[in-house]
Amino acid sequence: MGMVREEKLLVKEGNYGKGAFAADDFKKGQIICALGGSTHQRDEMPKKDTKKTVRYVQIGRKFYLHISGNGDYLNHSCNPNAGLVIKGTNVKLKAIKNIKRGDEVTFDYSTTMNEDEYELSCHCGNTNCRKTIRDFKYLPITIRKKYVRMGIVPLYILEVIKNKH
Repeated sequence: MGMVREEKLLVKEGNYGKGAFAADDFKKGQIICALGGSTHQRDEMPKKDTKKTVRYVQIGRKFYLHISGNGDYLNHSCNPNAGLVIKGTNVKLKAIKNIKRGDEVTFDYSTTMNEDEYELSCHCGNTNCRKTIRDFKYLPITIRKKYVRMGIVPLYILEVIKNKH
């Protein structure tokens, strides 16, 4: 047996600044790691992030996770190799493609967003780049269905979508 690594993600410089990179190989469907940090209600969060490294991920209708550790360096991609599996405040990072040791680990930020407040320009450089990162409901239907099948769309978004149809 090989050495067991405590940290599954390593932070280093990537094509788009600092990113989180795989410390091991991960197979599609495998849980890479749990993401921890402090949880905050929407009204408890600062209006503007003053520090670039402080990022919040939506994990509930009005709840956000301020990720601590190397998971805070997970970058967005319109063609991600990982996704978040969110059950309450339990957040796990799951490989949605095979990931080789040394690959940057990315997820599609839109898979957790349902707030109509936050928008961001995307420069991921993928051929399918959407140019703008917005709420899940704005994703093309084929991408939404693919993410739902992969199990990386949280309940607070699925409930909203179900109520609209």
